[in-house]
Amino acid sequence: MSGAEHELSVTCLIEAPREICWKVWTDLKDEWFCPKPWRAEVIEEDMRPGGRSAVQMFGPNGEETGPMEGIFLEVVPGARVVTTDAYAAGWIPQSPFMTAIWDFAAEGDGTRFTATARHWDAEAMARHEEMGFHPGWDEMMAQFKALCETSAASA
Repeated sequence: MSGAEHELSVTCLIEAPREICWKVWTDLKDEWFCPKPWRAEVIEEDMRPGGRSAVQMFGPNGEETGPMEGIFLEVVPGARVVTTDAYAAGWIPQSPFMTAIWDFAAEGDGTRFTATARHWDAEAMARHEEMGFHPGWDEMMAQFKALCETSAASA
């Protein structure tokens, strides 16, 4: 499903099966989740609806973000993950910025991976664009693709 009014998205075809892409997404997030030289650290990922999602990013000069705190809304193993920062764990409301949707679809011998950010309004979407959605998510996507393809080649 697409076409949300305030949506930003990136997609690529990965030359690796969905199972490998899913494993990289779930197990190796520290290695691809933010553009280098920044690094991501997973604090918690309780991958069930209502479960906590918390990731912190660290810059090369000591910068820190977050943690980016939210919850999982939907988890379909091997196919889709949906998270939102509108709530913290325990359904505690917080100021919403976006809902993230991560889709994995078989395409030929590979996987079509699509990462989507849906925002509550045009202002939040514009702010995300200004923060560097592109090229940030483009670089994240390239890192994810490379890691999946390297993992597939060594499997």
